Amino acid sequence: MPTANVKAIAESTREKLKTAIQELETFLNGYALPQLTNEDSTKESIAVHAGLLSDLRHLLVFSEVAYEKLGAILRRPNFDVELAERTLYEVYHQCVNAFFYPKNEGYSEDGRYAYTGQDAIRFRAKPVRAVRDVVLNVSRVYEELRDDLSYYESEYLTQRRMLGQSK
Repeated sequence: MPTANVKAIAESTREKLKTAIQELETFLNGYALPQLTNEDSTKESIAVHAGLLSDLRHLLVFSEVAYEKLGAILRRPNFDVELAERTLYEVYHQCVNAFFYPKNEGYSEDGRYAYTGQDAIRFRAKPVRAVRDVVLNVSRVYEELRDDLSYYESEYLTQRRMLGQSK
């Protein structure tokens, strides 16, 4: 991939991560499990909300690490294309996948809704409004990242392997 293109994608990815980080950080700094549940909450609802909080904390950490790596790469006097591509690959496989395949499965993406204009995110149990809002808001960012970085899903590794074999 041309250097200018990789640099533009790295810059764009960093800005999108910044948006997601701000949204996640604001939410996680403002809410804890007791605020999202009450004494009437079922065990399943409490478990779902606890899992969602855990998944969002992991997503925040992955996103912050990627944001910092991209920042360091972009500040270098000589842009390192290989390092940038490896980092973009990590963004796809850590951040994007962490969002769309959360460990605790508090929500999932239903592809049938992706092209209808409706939200494709479906929650396992009805979340409180604040949880629903933050997940749907950051879903737009991670959808854009998934589209922007689709090359790094599988083609990047295939190309790296082919380059390694031709040397």
